[in-house]
Amino acid sequence: HHLFMTKLNLPEYPIRIRTQGQRRYVFDEFRKKYVVLTPEEYVRQHFLHYLVNELSYPKSLIKVESGIKYNRMSKRTDITVYDRQARPFLLVECKSTKVDLDGKVFDQLSVYNQTIKANYLVVTNGLKHFCCRLDYQAQSYSFVQEIPSFGSF
Repeated sequence: HHLFMTKLNLPEYPIRIRTQGQRRYVFDEFRKKYVVLTPEEYVRQHFLHYLVNELSYPKSLIKVESGIKYNRMSKRTDITVYDRQARPFLLVECKSTKVDLDGKVFDQLSVYNQTIKANYLVVTNGLKHFCCRLDYQAQSYSFVQEIPSFGSF
């Protein structure tokens, strides 16, 4: 099933793809529907399964593509993970494997995060994943080696 897809640095899972005309769709278990299979979506689906299967996040605490308003620009965060108190805990931005993860990607995400105030920001292109922890008291952030698993905080 790796059509236009590079092998990701994420665990494989049985992805459900269907083709309609010229377009390919992947079943999103979170949104409970087929969505267009773009390179970003391919990364996102694998990352969602990684969060649930490897890091033990309950599906009920994960929201996919929630729209937020930032300075009147509407922006969709790819994945928002909430803690048990329903506070945004982890924001994930998924990019295509072809996108270089540079400072710009993080800047973009940290701008959106000013309204959300999640504890962790993750940027992934499926091959590399960068995770940073925010400290709002100290107004600083630091990169961490591991994405925190559920129950580790």
